[in-house]
Amino acid sequence: MPASPLPPLHEQLCFSLYSAHIAINRVYKPMLDDMGITYPQYLVMSVLGEQDGSTIGTIAERLGLESSTITPPVKRLEQAGLLERRRSKTDERQVHVWLTGAGRILIAKSTCLGETLIERSGMPPKEFQAFNRQVRTFLGALERKA
Repeated sequence: MPASPLPPLHEQLCFSLYSAHIAINRVYKPMLDDMGITYPQYLVMSVLGEQDGSTIGTIAERLGLESSTITPPVKRLEQAGLLERRRSKTDERQVHVWLTGAGRILIAKSTCLGETLIERSGMPPKEFQAFNRQVRTFLGALERKA
């Protein structure tokens, strides 16, 4: 049987990034469970932590998802009292999402996720930040070519 023309799986960047994503979720899951939210909900909360009052469309765009994908986690977060949705007064098609007081407290608590990830990586914080910049640069290059 001839050897595969593909490099071994562990040498393929796509698999390394996929495996890293799974490992990060394993690290985050117990902390997110303690906060009562899922990873997609955490991402929505993170966008609002950066830009409270964003529209559903803006949140979806920031996360690289469709608006219809964002609506279910937003509804669950609203039911949990962490955010609220309000229709735009100037354009009823747009729904703005705002953190509640409880949502702001949760955002403050969620800093443990990044801190834990840096700690578990074994990298000094500056090296970790440089690595993240490299990954973002790589991602940006892929998005420009798409």
